[in-house]
Order: sequence, then structure tokens, then C-alpha cells
Amino acid sequence: MEKTSVTITVNNDTYTRDIEPRQLLVHFLRDSLGLTGTHIGCDTSQCGACTVLLDGDSVKSCTVLTVQAADQEVTTVEGLGTIEELHPVQQGFWEQHGLQCGFCTPGVMITAVGLLKQNPRPTETEIREGLEGVICRCTGYQNIVHAIQAAALQFEANPAQSQAAATTGVTEGGE
Repeated sequence: MEKTSVTITVNNDTYTRDIEPRQLLVHFLRDSLGLTGTHIGCDTSQCGACTVLLDGDSVKSCTVLTVQAADQEVTTVEGLGTIEELHPVQQGFWEQHGLQCGFCTPGVMITAVGLLKQNPRPTETEIREGLEGVICRCTGYQNIVHAIQAAALQFEANPAQSQAAATTGVTEGGE
């Protein structure tokens, strides 16, 4: 099959690769770039484990062709923060014990970043509705909701960090 050249910015780094035109973004991220935090869960767009930010909006990367993401910015969970400076959503998950097995966690975190970008002060109901596209089989979502509420409070306490994270999902300490 013929290949096509694409240029995509992922976690603030720009990559140009020759790919098959029908390659899914999730496979590009995992196989071409080695960013395995974006998980492949169901292959039917039901579970949300593959969620990434595409130009700041949450998308399921198993439903996006890599060529559709050309010349756009993608943020994966690896791009949210660093060990030294966690993104507020990562910090919230750490402090509120928002994960169990961790398989869905990258998709949940990215979904939460997208939710907080659209609604910086969500209610518990709005958080639960915002997470409808992500399936966690281990938790009852209570600590996940608490983690997102903690992130919202952290953003509220530090508006500059909130603005940086809202733009791309990446904090100043992100890679």
C-alpha cells in the first residue's frame, strides 16, 4: 500500500512520518512514537481508554485516522506533566486515589482535562456526565470524581496554570 507523509505535533514535539493512509491515530501514537499511555481497549470506541486531546478537544484516537490529525496538536497522558510537576488532574488522581488497576486512567485523565477546559467548575453530576464515554471496570467512579474536583480547585487556585493547561492540556512542566 502507498504511504503518505504526515506531520503531527504530539506533546509539544513535531514528528513527520510516512504512514499508511488508513492507520488509526492510536496505532501511530503507540507503534510509531512509543507513547503507550494511550491504551487500546475495545477497538469499538466504547471504552475511552484511547482518549487523547486533538487541538485541545477530547477524542477517541481509535476513531481518528492519523492523516486526519495531520498539522494538528495531540496531547497524550505522557504530555500532561512531569514527575517533578504533575498536571492538576494527575495530582488530583494521586491525592484522591482515583485509580485502581490503571488501565482506563490515561483516558479518564485526558477526558477530565477536556471537561475542565469546557467547564472549569463542574458539579459532581456534570463530571459524571462528562465521563460517560470512558469505562472503568474497577471503581465506582467516586474517587475519580473527587480527583477531578480536586483538579478544578487547583486550577481555580492557580489561574495561570489553568490557562496553560486549557490551551493544550499541557502544563508548563509538561514535555
